[in-house]
Amino acid sequence: YTGPLVIYLLFYIRLSTIYDQVESKKNFRHPVVHLACFCHCLHYIRHLLETLFVHKFSGGHTPLKNMIKGCVFYWGFTAWIAYYINHPQYTPPSFGHRQVSFAALAFLMCEAGNHFINVTLAHQNHSGTKACFPSSTYNPFTWLFLLVSCPNYTYEVGSWISFTVMTQTLPVGIFAFLMVVQMSLWAQKKHKLYLKRFYPEVRRKAAVIPIIF
Repeated sequence: YTGPLVIYLLFYIRLSTIYDQVESKKNFRHPVVHLACFCHCLHYIRHLLETLFVHKFSGGHTPLKNMIKGCVFYWGFTAWIAYYINHPQYTPPSFGHRQVSFAALAFLMCEAGNHFINVTLAHQNHSGTKACFPSSTYNPFTWLFLLVSCPNYTYEVGSWISFTVMTQTLPVGIFAFLMVVQMSLWAQKKHKLYLKRFYPEVRRKAAVIPIIF
């Protein structure tokens, strides 16, 4: 997660080795470029902080092959995304300020929701020695548990779809599509485990997207 954070910022400052400096100084940066940088950094800073202080890890380790694949995927897409959004000739969204504002609000809500879901998962209630299925609390962001079994993936998908609408760039759209596919696969796998352990509580829920998945 540190890689995407640093890589995006390198493109944001428009290094002379990446963009033409004359063109960079001549072209005005649309406010959405700054907003996109803030949102992108917020997303990965949240991931980093949750990895350090929220998530609970088992004794196992991630295989080196999977770690390399993950880094290539996230770092490569970040470079592609950042290159287009921070390019001097970047074209802002078609519907202007209204499109950017609604998408940014949706993005921030999904980020908040993802965080609160992860906190809930890290502090699951237990009854005696038998674990209980994660349930919603007084926090409205956790009410998604009533519809899906893996709301953290739902919010993650929502963040990238919102970021796509906010920036209106093809690389982000492709990345968001791949994230929907990957999150759906992970959610289906987790949903099957939940069905084995908590069948009555999970049987009417979707895995990640209500009704569809």
